[in-house]
Amino acid sequence: MSGPNAHSGQGGPGASGGSSGSLSTPADLNKIVTDYLLKKGFTRTEATFRKESSAVSTDGRPIRKRVDEMGPERYAKAYKLLRDWIENGLDLYKFELRKLLWPVFVYSLLDLVEQNFLQEAKTFLAELRGEFEKAHADDLRAFETVQLPVHVAENATTKIYRENKYRIPLNQHVSGQLFGFLERQEDAGGSVITLLMQTYCQVDSTARGPIEPYSFEAIARRAQNADLDEADVQEGIPGVFTGVSNRDILDSHTALKLGPLPMEVELRDDVRAELEEQDQRQPPAAGVPSLVSEFDAKIKQEEGADGPSRAELPLPPSRARDVVMEMQKVREYRDRFQVQDRSGGAGVPVSVCMFTFHNTCGNVSSMAFSKDHQLVAYGSMDSYIRIWSIDGKALKSKMIGDADKANNRKLIGHSGPVYGLSFSDAVSGLKYNPFDEKKPPLETDSKLLLSSSADGTVRLWSLDVWSCLCVYKSHTGPVFRVLWSPHGHYFMTAGWDKTVRIFTQDHASAQRLLVGHNTSISAIAWHSNGAYVFSASDETDKTIRMWSIIKGDCVRVFTGHTDYVSALECAPNGRILASADVGGNITIWDIEKGVRIKRCRGHGKGGISSLSFSAESTVLVSGGLDGTVRLWDINLPKDASKAPALLGGTAASGAGSSSAMQIDGGAGDSTAAGAAQDRSITVGGQPQSPPTGGSGAGAAAGANASGTGKKKGKEVMITPDQISAFATKKTPVMRAEFTRMNLVVASGCFEP
Repeated sequence: MSGPNAHSGQGGPGASGGSSGSLSTPADLNKIVTDYLLKKGFTRTEATFRKESSAVSTDGRPIRKRVDEMGPERYAKAYKLLRDWIENGLDLYKFELRKLLWPVFVYSLLDLVEQNFLQEAKTFLAELRGEFEKAHADDLRAFETVQLPVHVAENATTKIYRENKYRIPLNQHVSGQLFGFLERQEDAGGSVITLLMQTYCQVDSTARGPIEPYSFEAIARRAQNADLDEADVQEGIPGVFTGVSNRDILDSHTALKLGPLPMEVELRDDVRAELEEQDQRQPPAAGVPSLVSEFDAKIKQEEGADGPSRAELPLPPSRARDVVMEMQKVREYRDRFQVQDRSGGAGVPVSVCMFTFHNTCGNVSSMAFSKDHQLVAYGSMDSYIRIWSIDGKALKSKMIGDADKANNRKLIGHSGPVYGLSFSDAVSGLKYNPFDEKKPPLETDSKLLLSSSADGTVRLWSLDVWSCLCVYKSHTGPVFRVLWSPHGHYFMTAGWDKTVRIFTQDHASAQRLLVGHNTSISAIAWHSNGAYVFSASDETDKTIRMWSIIKGDCVRVFTGHTDYVSALECAPNGRILASADVGGNITIWDIEKGVRIKRCRGHGKGGISSLSFSAESTVLVSGGLDGTVRLWDINLPKDASKAPALLGGTAASGAGSSSAMQIDGGAGDSTAAGAAQDRSITVGGQPQSPPTGGSGAGAAAGANASGTGKKKGKEVMITPDQISAFATKKTPVMRAEFTRMNLVVASGCFEP
């Protein structure tokens, strides 16, 4: 190849084929390349090369357009670029990065006015002011009066912004990501943001962790009426304007929708039609409301309450099985044993049925009942799950050739201890098919089981073919809790990685990632309408957070526990939350106001493992590792001045044939008694006689509503709102819950 001689301005030799001369400018080299491409016929390559080389300067660097050459639209474009990057980023950094939006907005607006782009400034203000109206309404009204460049120097508010640098405290990792992004997006508007920040702002890099309004540090400092950090005190323009502080965010209350989720219209019409037919076939007894009237009252309550819409919380379309289940729920609610709050100090005679597992050797790590209370399952430290039929009948199976007619089955798949179990929804089915009498009844028992394990996975099991259907791998580290939504389809997981994740049954990845706790999650609960979830953190955090799964935001934070929070439960009315800790304390919270209503005390050491509300949300049952099941009045006590009773630690020795022992009270202070029943389940080895007197039913007296006593040499304070208590013999209660008929079932493992 030989090329034309090219000479530089200094007269240097050009490059020709075989010569060893050097080129003086990139332009000479570009000409040689283009001539070569044309000679060889690479016309399209030559055109592309010419287009790209035109954007390169004489020193070989890309030619950048000057910021002032981009036009007045550059400010709105740059602002939206920054805003979209922040909102699409990690939740962990959003709170700090959002501090940038206000100063960028202000200085963009002032620049537009000073450069005499007056119409563009009006459009910019009108388009974006809605994002700052809540926190900066006064300043926005001042900016409306700035119509000419001279106004910027005369207006008191704009003078403050022009004469002072706006200080922005940012975590060093956040600031690194920010400037990296602005550099990458230099041509798309990053250079505009960079120039504004260099000219009018001062970014203070801090060594602290990412700050967000509901962090443990924020809560602790708020309780002490202190600011988060010295850097936050200096945020904005020191001494003049401090922007929106963390305390302002914490004090702002998010409006909640705590009403029930409306029923699907087609499902509602189908259920009502079938209930009408039920009432005609089996008319209610005198004084008993019809099923239709009970259902209409429920629908009226849903329509009058402020609840989420079905569009906000999408669910799969209903099936015939859903119609049958809703019918049975209406029947059970009508025929339930009604539990009202106590009057005059008399306890509510609630029945308790206790299921005791034997020969477990301390190997059980979790336990759960199915919603129809036909099945009970436990997870073991040896990584397997065992499911039992409560009535002792053989478990059903749809596996071809399965001849196993045992009353229990083992599920194997996890490679670590099983910490969480949750059955899908179920009801006691009708004895006939309401849609076609010639066909067998629709099955309404539990079909699915969720389990979480220390191996970091969540597994979905089929209770028809007794095998694993899906493995959800999302968490880092052990998964401590898993729980189905009240309406199915959605489920929640929480674990060691300090996160709560919301899944749908038909997606392998999480649909929501809820980040904010400082330590691992110890307890979770769903709100009764399925639009919110609650999570509690252990160790140093000890906060309870309420999250919206529609938006993914933290909407409430409940603080006050000083011990590890071990159980959470939301009342069916959606207004009350109960939490319990290992110190034996139960706290009742007002969800709307985010404040504590009262604290209940009565359990001994070991903690409270389970909580459950009655259908009316008036009574709470708790199961404790001290071996007792206790009932609590949710309302404040009517007579808190009653004399305390003695909780005797040796009273159990005289009870030979009852599952709940007589508890000695003070003179004349005994309360109404509820019936208690114990059934034993043997795990391995030969069946043993249960320590509580076999499977016969026995009478049990409730503990006094208020009292102090001695248990193993230590006083146990009992608050006046305790209705009754049922004790076991050396059986820590792992699970206690109300059925839909307002009976209480409990379970635990005998520890000799």
